[in-house]
Amino acid sequence: MAEITPGLSIGQVAERTGLSVHALRFYEREQIFAGPVQRGPGGHRVYTEQDVDWLVFCTRLRASGMPLPAIRGYAELVRRGAGNELDRLAVLRQHRADVRRQIDALTECLALINRKVQMYEDSLAQGRAEPDWHRPVEPTATNDRPTVDDQPAVRSGS
Repeated sequence: MAEITPGLSIGQVAERTGLSVHALRFYEREQIFAGPVQRGPGGHRVYTEQDVDWLVFCTRLRASGMPLPAIRGYAELVRRGAGNELDRLAVLRQHRADVRRQIDALTECLALINRKVQMYEDSLAQGRAEPDWHRPVEPTATNDRPTVDDQPAVRSGS
């Protein structure tokens, strides 16, 4: 005999996922869930552990930049059941590629920030009040010219 697990209230799921009750209702309306949200005898939403796991997955997709319509499309594929695994795989591979591009772009941003931090640290160690803004910035592999941040600051009124 299968063990019956009591369901989770909307408040419990909100607490466990970090989503608001309004967001959970919105996700349900927008068909983001992998299956229908069950209702208890009083008409209240009753969630399962699988619903929580699905929501955590969806919030990770969202946090990594996947738009809600794409998450909805992926959820629709899941709801259809077996037979579309190649389509689901394609969605996740595309998102993985998008995330890798974001990581690469952020890595370039971090490299620029690190160079700026080093310039300030060097200037302060040499007793200068400001970094030498005329010092050439070393080009990166994808950017062979200085950015706006690398130009001298324009001061007004001081």
